[in-house]
Amino acid sequence: MSPQQGINNNDTTSGDYVTDLGAAKKLSLRKDDKYNKFDGVYPDIETEPRSCKATEIRMFSLARPHMRGFHVSWISFFLAFSCWFSIAPLLSTIREELDISKKQIWTSSIAAVCGTILTRFILGPMCDKHGPRTTMAVALVAGAIPCSLTGLVNSATDLIVLRLFISVMGGCFVMCQYWTSVMFTKEIAGTANAIAGGWGNLGGGVTQFMMGTVLFPLFKLGMSESNAWRSICAVPATITIIWSIAILFISDDGPKGNYDKLQRTGAMKNVSAATSFFEACKNINTWFLFLQYGCCFGVEVTMNNAAAMHFKETFGQSVESAAAIASIFGFMNLFARGLGGWASDRINKNYSMRGRLWVQMVLMIFEGAFIIVFSHTKDLTSAIIAMTVFSVFTQACEGSTYSIVPYIDTENTGSIAGIVGAGGNFGAVCFGLVFRNAADDKDAFEIMGTVVIACSILSLFTIIKGKRGIIWGMQDDNRVSIKFETRTFNSVPNEKEEQNFL
Repeated sequence: MSPQQGINNNDTTSGDYVTDLGAAKKLSLRKDDKYNKFDGVYPDIETEPRSCKATEIRMFSLARPHMRGFHVSWISFFLAFSCWFSIAPLLSTIREELDISKKQIWTSSIAAVCGTILTRFILGPMCDKHGPRTTMAVALVAGAIPCSLTGLVNSATDLIVLRLFISVMGGCFVMCQYWTSVMFTKEIAGTANAIAGGWGNLGGGVTQFMMGTVLFPLFKLGMSESNAWRSICAVPATITIIWSIAILFISDDGPKGNYDKLQRTGAMKNVSAATSFFEACKNINTWFLFLQYGCCFGVEVTMNNAAAMHFKETFGQSVESAAAIASIFGFMNLFARGLGGWASDRINKNYSMRGRLWVQMVLMIFEGAFIIVFSHTKDLTSAIIAMTVFSVFTQACEGSTYSIVPYIDTENTGSIAGIVGAGGNFGAVCFGLVFRNAADDKDAFEIMGTVVIACSILSLFTIIKGKRGIIWGMQDDNRVSIKFETRTFNSVPNEKEEQNFL
Protein backbone atom coordinates (compact mmCIF):
# COMPACT_ATOMS: atom_id res chain seq x y z
CA MET A 1 0.00 0.00 0.00
CA SER A 2 1.35 3.44 -0.94
CA PRO A 3 1.66 6.13 1.74
CA GLN A 4 -1.04 8.19 0.01
CA GLN A 5 -3.42 5.21 -0.06
CA GLY A 6 -2.87 4.60 3.61
CA ILE A 7 -3.63 8.22 4.35
CA ASN A 8 -6.80 8.29 2.25
CA ASN A 9 -8.17 5.33 4.22
CA ASN A 10 -7.53 7.01 7.55
CA ASP A 11 -10.35 8.96 9.17
CA THR A 12 -7.94 11.75 10.14
CA THR A 13 -7.83 12.97 6.56
CA SER A 14 -10.04 15.00 4.31
CA GLY A 15 -9.52 14.60 0.56
CA ASP A 16 -5.84 14.98 -0.21
CA TYR A 17 -4.86 16.80 3.00
CA VAL A 18 -4.37 15.56 6.57
CA THR A 19 -6.50 17.32 9.15
CA ASP A 20 -4.91 15.76 12.26
CA LEU A 21 -1.36 17.14 12.46
CA GLY A 22 -0.29 14.52 15.01
CA ALA A 23 -1.37 11.71 12.72
CA ALA A 24 0.28 13.41 9.78
CA LYS A 25 3.63 13.60 11.54
CA LYS A 26 3.51 9.87 12.24
CA LEU A 27 2.56 9.08 8.66
CA SER A 28 5.13 11.44 7.18
CA LEU A 29 8.07 9.10 7.92
CA ARG A 30 8.58 6.20 5.54
CA LYS A 31 9.44 2.71 6.81
CA ASP A 32 11.73 2.07 3.83
CA ASP A 33 14.74 3.84 2.35
CA LYS A 34 13.28 4.77 -1.03
CA TYR A 35 13.11 8.47 -0.20
CA ASN A 36 14.88 10.42 2.49
CA LYS A 37 12.00 11.14 4.82
CA PHE A 38 9.36 12.88 2.72
CA ASP A 39 6.49 10.86 1.33
CA GLY A 40 3.97 13.44 0.18
CA VAL A 41 2.63 14.21 3.67
CA TYR A 42 3.64 17.63 4.93
CA PRO A 43 1.81 18.62 8.12
CA ASP A 44 3.34 22.09 8.21
CA ILE A 45 2.24 23.33 4.78
CA GLU A 46 -0.35 22.63 2.09
CA THR A 47 0.96 20.93 -1.04
CA GLU A 48 -0.17 19.85 -4.50
CA PRO A 49 -0.65 16.04 -4.13
CA ARG A 50 1.17 14.82 -7.22
CA SER A 51 4.21 17.11 -7.38
CA CYS A 52 4.40 17.62 -3.59
CA LYS A 53 5.17 21.29 -4.25
CA ALA A 54 3.87 23.79 -1.71
CA THR A 55 0.79 25.80 -2.64
CA GLU A 56 1.43 28.48 0.00
CA ILE A 57 4.34 30.41 1.50
CA ARG A 58 4.61 30.37 5.29
CA MET A 59 7.24 33.02 5.74
CA PHE A 60 7.93 32.43 9.44
CA SER A 61 8.27 28.67 9.14
CA LEU A 62 11.57 26.80 8.94
CA ALA A 63 9.96 23.40 8.41
CA ARG A 64 11.64 21.00 5.99
CA PRO A 65 11.64 20.68 3.11
CA HIS A 66 9.74 23.60 1.53
CA MET A 67 10.29 26.56 3.83
CA ARG A 68 13.71 25.38 4.95
CA GLY A 69 14.73 25.27 1.30
CA PHE A 70 13.25 28.75 0.76
CA HIS A 71 15.23 30.33 3.59
CA VAL A 72 18.46 28.47 2.86
CA SER A 73 18.26 29.58 -0.78
CA TRP A 74 18.07 33.31 -0.08
CA ILE A 75 20.58 33.26 2.79
CA SER A 76 23.07 31.42 0.56
CA PHE A 77 22.67 33.96 -2.24
CA PHE A 78 22.85 36.82 0.28
CA LEU A 79 26.25 35.58 1.46
CA ALA A 80 27.35 34.98 -2.13
CA PHE A 81 26.46 38.58 -2.98
CA SER A 82 28.37 39.77 0.09
CA CYS A 83 31.57 38.13 -1.15
CA TRP A 84 30.93 39.00 -4.79
CA PHE A 85 30.78 42.76 -4.16
CA SER A 86 32.82 43.03 -0.97
CA ILE A 87 35.49 44.99 -2.89
CA ALA A 88 33.09 47.41 -4.64
CA PRO A 89 32.76 50.08 -1.89
CA LEU A 90 36.55 50.05 -1.45
CA LEU A 91 37.46 50.60 -5.11
CA SER A 92 38.15 54.32 -4.77
CA THR A 93 40.59 53.63 -1.92
CA ILE A 94 42.25 50.78 -3.83
CA ARG A 95 42.50 52.97 -6.92
CA GLU A 96 44.35 55.70 -5.04
CA GLU A 97 46.74 53.37 -3.21
CA LEU A 98 47.69 51.23 -6.22
CA ASP A 99 47.58 54.15 -8.69
CA ILE A 100 45.05 52.40 -10.94
CA SER A 101 43.19 54.26 -13.69
CA LYS A 102 39.41 54.48 -13.89
CA LYS A 103 39.43 52.28 -17.00
CA GLN A 104 41.37 49.61 -15.12
CA ILE A 105 38.86 49.76 -12.27
CA TRP A 106 36.02 49.26 -14.76
CA THR A 107 37.94 46.39 -16.37
CA SER A 108 38.05 44.68 -12.97
CA SER A 109 34.32 45.30 -12.52
CA ILE A 110 33.64 43.78 -15.93
CA ALA A 111 35.78 40.76 -14.98
CA ALA A 112 33.71 40.44 -11.78
CA VAL A 113 30.61 39.72 -13.85
CA CYS A 114 32.21 38.19 -16.93
CA GLY A 115 33.07 34.95 -15.17
CA THR A 116 29.54 34.69 -13.84
CA ILE A 117 28.13 34.35 -17.37
CA LEU A 118 29.95 31.07 -17.93
CA THR A 119 29.31 29.96 -14.35
CA ARG A 120 25.54 30.41 -14.67
CA PHE A 121 25.47 28.49 -17.95
CA ILE A 122 27.22 25.59 -16.19
CA LEU A 123 25.40 25.65 -12.85
CA GLY A 124 21.90 25.54 -14.39
CA PRO A 125 22.30 22.03 -15.87
CA MET A 126 24.17 20.97 -12.71
CA CYS A 127 21.05 21.82 -10.69
CA ASP A 128 18.93 19.62 -12.95
CA LYS A 129 21.41 16.76 -12.49
CA HIS A 130 22.71 17.07 -8.91
CA GLY A 131 20.17 19.34 -7.20
CA PRO A 132 20.62 22.83 -5.74
CA ARG A 133 22.00 21.85 -2.32
CA THR A 134 25.38 20.37 -3.30
CA THR A 135 25.77 22.71 -6.27
CA MET A 136 25.25 25.72 -4.01
CA ALA A 137 27.76 24.50 -1.41
CA VAL A 138 30.48 23.90 -4.00
CA ALA A 139 29.97 27.30 -5.66
CA LEU A 140 30.05 29.15 -2.33
CA VAL A 141 33.39 27.60 -1.33
CA ALA A 142 34.85 28.17 -4.81
CA GLY A 143 34.07 31.90 -4.60
CA ALA A 144 34.84 32.47 -0.91
CA ILE A 145 38.44 31.26 -1.17
CA PRO A 146 39.60 33.95 -3.66
CA CYS A 147 37.57 36.55 -1.74
CA SER A 148 39.64 35.79 1.36
CA LEU A 149 42.81 36.48 -0.67
CA THR A 150 41.92 40.11 -1.48
CA GLY A 151 44.77 41.33 0.71
CA LEU A 152 47.31 39.95 -1.78
CA VAL A 153 46.31 42.44 -4.50
CA ASN A 154 49.18 44.74 -5.50
CA SER A 155 48.39 45.77 -9.08
CA ALA A 156 45.58 46.27 -11.56
CA THR A 157 46.26 42.82 -13.03
CA ASP A 158 45.98 41.23 -9.57
CA LEU A 159 42.66 43.00 -9.00
CA ILE A 160 41.23 41.92 -12.36
CA VAL A 161 42.25 38.28 -11.94
CA LEU A 162 41.01 38.13 -8.34
CA ARG A 163 37.59 39.56 -9.19
CA LEU A 164 37.32 37.15 -12.12
CA PHE A 165 37.70 34.19 -9.74
CA ILE A 166 35.34 35.70 -7.17
CA SER A 167 32.71 36.06 -9.90
CA VAL A 168 31.73 32.41 -9.45
CA MET A 169 29.64 33.75 -6.55
CA GLY A 170 27.22 35.35 -9.00
CA GLY A 171 26.28 31.88 -10.22
CA CYS A 172 24.68 31.10 -6.84
CA PHE A 173 21.63 32.99 -8.04
CA VAL A 174 20.79 30.04 -10.30
CA MET A 175 20.53 27.63 -7.36
CA CYS A 176 18.55 30.20 -5.38
CA GLN A 177 15.87 30.46 -8.08
CA TYR A 178 15.93 26.77 -8.96
CA TRP A 179 15.43 25.81 -5.30
CA THR A 180 12.26 27.86 -4.92
CA SER A 181 10.97 26.76 -8.33
CA VAL A 182 11.08 23.08 -7.32
CA MET A 183 9.65 23.71 -3.86
CA PHE A 184 6.56 25.76 -4.87
CA THR A 185 3.86 25.41 -7.52
CA LYS A 186 4.05 27.69 -10.53
CA GLU A 187 1.06 29.71 -9.36
CA ILE A 188 3.09 31.08 -6.42
CA ALA A 189 6.62 30.45 -7.71
CA GLY A 190 6.79 34.02 -9.00
CA THR A 191 6.35 35.38 -5.49
CA ALA A 192 8.66 32.77 -3.93
CA ASN A 193 11.38 33.31 -6.54
CA ALA A 194 11.13 37.08 -6.28
CA ILE A 195 11.30 37.23 -2.49
CA ALA A 196 14.20 34.75 -2.29
CA GLY A 197 16.07 36.50 -5.11
CA GLY A 198 15.34 39.95 -3.67
CA TRP A 199 16.47 39.09 -0.17
CA GLY A 200 19.57 37.49 -1.67
CA ASN A 201 20.28 40.59 -3.76
CA LEU A 202 19.87 42.58 -0.56
CA GLY A 203 23.39 41.35 0.16
CA GLY A 204 24.57 43.96 -2.35
CA GLY A 205 23.13 46.83 -0.34
CA VAL A 206 24.16 45.41 3.01
CA THR A 207 27.70 44.84 1.71
CA GLN A 208 28.01 48.44 0.48
CA PHE A 209 27.01 49.64 3.94
CA MET A 210 28.84 47.08 6.10
CA MET A 211 32.12 47.02 4.18
CA GLY A 212 32.39 50.73 3.34
CA THR A 213 30.62 52.43 6.25
CA VAL A 214 31.02 50.03 9.21
CA LEU A 215 33.91 47.55 8.88
CA PHE A 216 36.36 49.75 6.96
CA PRO A 217 36.32 52.62 9.53
CA LEU A 218 36.33 50.04 12.35
CA PHE A 219 39.38 48.22 11.04
CA LYS A 220 41.17 51.55 10.48
CA LEU A 221 41.03 52.14 14.24
CA GLY A 222 43.52 49.34 14.80
CA MET A 223 45.57 49.38 11.60
CA SER A 224 46.55 51.46 8.61
CA GLU A 225 44.10 52.21 5.81
CA SER A 226 46.04 49.89 3.51
CA ASN A 227 45.91 46.96 5.92
CA ALA A 228 42.24 47.66 6.64
CA TRP A 229 40.96 47.18 3.08
CA ARG A 230 43.26 44.18 2.66
CA SER A 231 41.83 42.48 5.75
CA ILE A 232 38.10 43.04 5.85
CA CYS A 233 37.16 40.82 2.87
CA ALA A 234 38.17 37.82 4.98
CA VAL A 235 35.10 38.46 7.15
CA PRO A 236 32.36 37.61 4.59
CA ALA A 237 34.57 34.85 3.12
CA THR A 238 34.90 33.04 6.46
CA ILE A 239 31.18 33.26 7.23
CA THR A 240 30.33 31.96 3.76
CA ILE A 241 32.60 28.90 4.00
CA ILE A 242 31.06 27.91 7.34
CA TRP A 243 27.54 28.30 5.91
CA SER A 244 28.36 26.28 2.78
CA ILE A 245 29.20 23.28 4.95
CA ALA A 246 26.09 23.71 7.10
CA ILE A 247 23.59 23.68 4.21
CA LEU A 248 24.59 20.12 3.29
CA PHE A 249 23.13 18.94 6.58
CA ILE A 250 20.16 21.26 7.19
CA SER A 251 18.41 21.39 3.78
CA ASP A 252 16.99 19.24 0.98
CA ASP A 253 17.09 19.39 -2.82
CA GLY A 254 13.34 19.11 -3.35
CA PRO A 255 10.00 18.20 -1.77
CA LYS A 256 10.67 14.46 -2.03
CA GLY A 257 14.26 14.48 -0.82
CA ASN A 258 17.78 14.76 -2.19
CA TYR A 259 18.43 14.08 -5.86
CA ASP A 260 21.27 11.59 -5.40
CA LYS A 261 19.09 9.20 -3.40
CA LEU A 262 16.02 9.69 -5.55
CA GLN A 263 18.05 8.89 -8.66
CA ARG A 264 19.70 5.83 -7.11
CA THR A 265 16.34 4.36 -6.13
CA GLY A 266 14.67 5.11 -9.46
CA ALA A 267 12.20 7.57 -7.92
CA MET A 268 13.63 10.29 -10.16
CA LYS A 269 15.14 9.94 -13.59
CA ASN A 270 18.83 10.70 -14.01
CA VAL A 271 18.99 13.89 -16.06
CA SER A 272 21.70 14.54 -18.64
CA ALA A 273 23.11 18.01 -17.99
CA ALA A 274 24.03 18.42 -21.66
CA THR A 275 20.57 17.40 -22.90
CA SER A 276 18.89 19.72 -20.42
CA PHE A 277 21.07 22.62 -21.54
CA PHE A 278 20.49 22.10 -25.27
CA GLU A 279 16.73 21.74 -24.79
CA ALA A 280 16.70 25.06 -22.95
CA CYS A 281 18.78 26.70 -25.68
CA LYS A 282 16.33 25.66 -28.39
CA ASN A 283 13.49 27.66 -26.82
CA ILE A 284 13.39 31.24 -28.17
CA ASN A 285 11.61 32.46 -25.03
CA THR A 286 14.74 31.58 -23.05
CA TRP A 287 16.70 34.13 -25.07
CA PHE A 288 14.00 36.81 -24.86
CA LEU A 289 14.19 36.56 -21.06
CA PHE A 290 17.99 36.40 -21.31
CA LEU A 291 18.01 39.86 -22.87
CA GLN A 292 15.33 41.29 -20.60
CA TYR A 293 17.07 40.04 -17.47
CA GLY A 294 20.21 41.70 -18.76
CA CYS A 295 18.25 44.95 -18.67
CA CYS A 296 17.26 44.61 -15.03
CA PHE A 297 19.78 42.52 -13.11
CA GLY A 298 22.50 43.79 -15.44
CA VAL A 299 21.54 47.31 -14.41
CA GLU A 300 21.63 46.36 -10.72
CA VAL A 301 25.10 44.80 -10.97
CA THR A 302 26.35 47.84 -12.88
CA MET A 303 25.00 50.10 -10.14
CA ASN A 304 26.67 47.96 -7.46
CA ASN A 305 29.97 48.63 -9.21
CA ALA A 306 29.35 52.24 -10.19
CA ALA A 307 27.18 53.89 -7.54
CA ALA A 308 29.76 54.52 -4.80
CA MET A 309 32.33 55.93 -7.26
CA HIS A 310 29.63 58.01 -8.99
CA PHE A 311 28.50 59.71 -5.77
CA LYS A 312 32.09 60.24 -4.62
CA GLU A 313 33.34 61.73 -7.89
CA THR A 314 30.20 63.55 -9.10
CA PHE A 315 28.88 64.88 -5.79
CA GLY A 316 32.09 65.01 -3.73
CA GLN A 317 31.07 62.52 -1.05
CA SER A 318 33.53 60.70 1.22
CA VAL A 319 34.13 56.97 0.82
CA GLU A 320 31.95 56.19 3.85
CA SER A 321 29.15 58.56 2.77
CA ALA A 322 29.19 57.41 -0.88
CA ALA A 323 29.01 53.75 0.23
CA ALA A 324 26.04 54.50 2.49
CA ILE A 325 24.16 56.28 -0.33
CA ALA A 326 24.99 53.52 -2.82
CA SER A 327 23.63 50.92 -0.40
CA ILE A 328 20.14 52.42 -0.81
CA PHE A 329 19.93 50.87 -4.28
CA GLY A 330 20.53 47.39 -2.91
CA PHE A 331 18.31 47.87 0.15
CA MET A 332 15.29 48.25 -2.13
CA ASN A 333 15.60 44.48 -2.66
CA LEU A 334 14.01 44.10 0.76
CA PHE A 335 10.62 44.49 -0.91
CA ALA A 336 10.92 45.59 -4.57
CA ARG A 337 11.83 42.28 -6.21
CA GLY A 338 9.16 40.50 -4.19
CA LEU A 339 6.69 43.17 -5.26
CA GLY A 340 7.37 42.39 -8.92
CA GLY A 341 6.84 38.66 -8.42
CA TRP A 342 3.71 39.24 -6.34
CA ALA A 343 2.23 41.57 -8.96
CA SER A 344 2.92 39.01 -11.68
CA ASP A 345 1.31 36.19 -9.68
CA ARG A 346 -1.63 38.41 -8.79
CA ILE A 347 -2.48 39.45 -12.34
CA ASN A 348 -1.89 35.87 -13.51
CA LYS A 349 -5.04 34.82 -11.62
CA ASN A 350 -7.25 36.88 -13.94
CA TYR A 351 -5.22 37.32 -17.11
CA SER A 352 -2.87 34.33 -17.07
CA MET A 353 0.44 34.61 -18.96
CA ARG A 354 -0.76 37.65 -20.89
CA GLY A 355 -0.97 39.51 -17.59
CA ARG A 356 2.53 38.44 -16.55
CA LEU A 357 3.95 39.72 -19.85
CA TRP A 358 2.17 43.07 -19.50
CA VAL A 359 3.64 43.47 -16.00
CA GLN A 360 7.10 42.68 -17.37
CA MET A 361 6.87 45.21 -20.19
CA VAL A 362 5.44 48.07 -18.12
CA LEU A 363 8.05 47.64 -15.36
CA MET A 364 10.87 47.76 -17.90
CA ILE A 365 9.53 50.91 -19.55
CA PHE A 366 9.38 52.75 -16.21
CA GLU A 367 12.79 51.42 -15.23
CA GLY A 368 14.41 52.77 -18.38
CA ALA A 369 12.63 56.11 -18.10
CA PHE A 370 13.84 56.73 -14.55
CA ILE A 371 17.41 55.73 -15.41
CA ILE A 372 17.37 58.55 -17.96
CA VAL A 373 15.88 60.91 -15.35
CA PHE A 374 18.69 59.92 -12.95
CA SER A 375 21.30 60.77 -15.57
CA HIS A 376 20.04 64.37 -15.71
CA THR A 377 19.94 65.06 -11.95
CA LYS A 378 22.10 67.99 -10.86
CA ASP A 379 21.96 67.86 -7.06
CA LEU A 380 22.50 65.11 -4.47
CA THR A 381 18.93 64.96 -3.17
CA SER A 382 17.38 64.61 -6.64
CA ALA A 383 19.95 61.97 -7.55
CA ILE A 384 19.15 59.88 -4.47
CA ILE A 385 15.38 60.10 -5.12
CA ALA A 386 15.73 59.20 -8.80
CA MET A 387 18.08 56.32 -8.00
CA THR A 388 15.67 54.96 -5.39
CA VAL A 389 12.74 55.05 -7.81
CA PHE A 390 14.53 53.35 -10.68
CA SER A 391 15.95 50.82 -8.21
CA VAL A 392 12.39 49.78 -7.28
CA PHE A 393 11.40 49.27 -10.93
CA THR A 394 14.68 47.48 -11.72
CA GLN A 395 14.27 44.93 -8.96
CA ALA A 396 10.53 44.52 -9.50
CA CYS A 397 11.34 43.64 -13.11
CA GLU A 398 13.80 41.00 -11.90
CA GLY A 399 11.00 39.46 -9.86
CA SER A 400 8.55 39.47 -12.75
CA THR A 401 11.15 37.85 -15.06
CA TYR A 402 11.58 34.84 -12.82
CA SER A 403 7.82 34.49 -12.38
CA ILE A 404 7.78 33.61 -16.10
CA VAL A 405 10.82 31.27 -16.07
CA PRO A 406 9.06 28.22 -14.51
CA TYR A 407 6.53 28.18 -17.40
CA ILE A 408 9.06 27.99 -20.25
CA ASP A 409 9.98 24.28 -19.96
CA THR A 410 9.45 22.68 -16.55
CA GLU A 411 11.70 19.67 -17.11
CA ASN A 412 14.67 21.94 -17.89
CA THR A 413 14.01 24.68 -15.35
CA GLY A 414 17.57 24.63 -14.01
CA SER A 415 19.13 25.17 -17.42
CA ILE A 416 16.66 27.91 -18.31
CA ALA A 417 17.21 29.62 -14.96
CA GLY A 418 20.95 29.47 -15.61
CA ILE A 419 20.74 30.89 -19.12
CA VAL A 420 18.38 33.69 -18.10
CA GLY A 421 20.56 34.42 -15.07
CA ALA A 422 23.60 34.58 -17.33
CA GLY A 423 21.71 37.23 -19.29
CA GLY A 424 21.86 39.44 -16.22
CA ASN A 425 25.63 39.26 -16.20
CA PHE A 426 25.81 39.64 -19.97
CA GLY A 427 23.91 42.88 -19.53
CA ALA A 428 26.27 43.94 -16.75
CA VAL A 429 29.29 43.32 -18.99
CA CYS A 430 27.76 45.32 -21.84
CA PHE A 431 26.78 48.21 -19.59
CA GLY A 432 30.18 48.02 -17.87
CA LEU A 433 31.88 48.48 -21.24
CA VAL A 434 29.63 51.48 -21.90
CA PHE A 435 30.70 53.10 -18.62
CA ARG A 436 34.34 52.19 -19.26
CA ASN A 437 34.40 53.95 -22.62
CA ALA A 438 31.82 56.74 -22.17
CA ALA A 439 33.02 60.32 -21.91
CA ASP A 440 31.11 60.72 -18.63
CA ASP A 441 28.57 58.86 -16.48
CA LYS A 442 25.65 60.92 -17.84
CA ASP A 443 26.08 59.52 -21.36
CA ALA A 444 26.44 55.98 -20.02
CA PHE A 445 23.22 56.20 -17.98
CA GLU A 446 21.30 57.59 -20.97
CA ILE A 447 22.44 54.69 -23.18
CA MET A 448 21.54 52.18 -20.47
CA GLY A 449 18.04 53.61 -20.03
CA THR A 450 17.38 53.66 -23.78
CA VAL A 451 18.43 50.00 -24.16
CA VAL A 452 16.13 48.96 -21.31
CA ILE A 453 13.11 50.62 -22.92
CA ALA A 454 13.93 49.06 -26.30
CA CYS A 455 14.16 45.53 -24.84
CA SER A 456 10.77 45.87 -23.14
CA ILE A 457 9.04 45.25 -26.48
CA LEU A 458 10.31 41.64 -26.50
CA SER A 459 7.36 40.84 -24.24
CA LEU A 460 5.08 41.40 -27.24
CA PHE A 461 6.75 38.49 -29.06
CA THR A 462 6.98 36.05 -26.16
CA ILE A 463 4.76 33.03 -26.87
CA ILE A 464 4.76 30.14 -24.39
CA LYS A 465 3.21 26.85 -25.48
CA GLY A 466 -0.31 26.49 -24.13
CA LYS A 467 -0.40 30.11 -22.93
CA ARG A 468 -1.79 33.33 -24.33
CA GLY A 469 0.68 36.03 -25.18
CA ILE A 470 0.02 39.76 -25.38
CA ILE A 471 -0.70 39.53 -29.10
CA TRP A 472 -0.45 35.85 -30.09
CA GLY A 473 -0.76 32.47 -28.43
CA MET A 474 -3.23 29.71 -27.55
CA GLN A 475 -5.77 29.36 -24.76
CA ASP A 476 -4.30 28.16 -21.46
CA ASP A 477 -4.30 24.40 -20.92
CA ASN A 478 -3.81 23.91 -17.19
CA ARG A 479 -4.15 20.14 -17.36
CA VAL A 480 -1.15 19.84 -19.65
CA SER A 481 0.81 22.29 -17.52
CA ILE A 482 0.22 20.46 -14.24
CA LYS A 483 0.85 16.98 -15.63
CA PHE A 484 4.02 18.17 -17.38
CA GLU A 485 5.25 19.71 -14.15
CA THR A 486 5.18 16.38 -12.35
CA ARG A 487 6.85 14.16 -14.92
CA THR A 488 10.25 14.37 -13.28
CA PHE A 489 9.30 12.01 -10.46
CA ASN A 490 8.06 8.49 -11.18
CA SER A 491 4.60 8.04 -9.70
CA VAL A 492 1.81 5.59 -10.41
CA PRO A 493 -1.32 6.92 -8.67
CA ASN A 494 -4.27 4.74 -8.01
CA GLU A 495 -7.54 5.35 -9.85
CA LYS A 496 -9.06 7.50 -7.13
CA GLU A 497 -5.98 9.72 -6.95
CA GLU A 498 -5.95 10.17 -10.72
CA GLN A 499 -9.58 11.29 -10.68
CA ASN A 500 -8.90 13.75 -7.85
CA PHE A 501 -5.87 15.09 -9.69
CA LEU A 502 -7.71 15.67 -12.96
